[in-house]
Amino acid sequence: QVQLVESGGGLVQPGGSLRLSCAASGSIFSIYAMRWYRQAPGKQRELVATIFSSSSTSYAISVKGRFTISRDTAKNTVYLQMNSLKPEDTAVYYCNGGGPGRNDYSWGQGTQVTVSS
Repeated sequence: QVQLVESGGGLVQPGGSLRLSCAASGSIFSIYAMRWYRQAPGKQRELVATIFSSSSTSYAISVKGRFTISRDTAKNTVYLQMNSLKPEDTAVYYCNGGGPGRNDYSWGQGTQVTVSS
């Protein structure tokens, strides 16, 4: 069972940048899709970005043009580069992955991102 560990969160001012990492304990090379989610206080977890095994990507409308998902299969790591951060990006960010329409792994602890002046 692949385990996922998120890191890279922190406190950043509006307009700032952060890069999140999701390290997998096993190979992610053949996984259909790896995904980043976020959950703000009092809200449901939402899908933020997806990278497919083909390397194509998709984004939530709220982050498109500001966030970039990428992966390094040699390091079994997925990244989320977040630029032009806004207070509404404040949330705990999680990664997961699996086949079409499903996540195959247990949720990790996530990494807290706080955007505030």
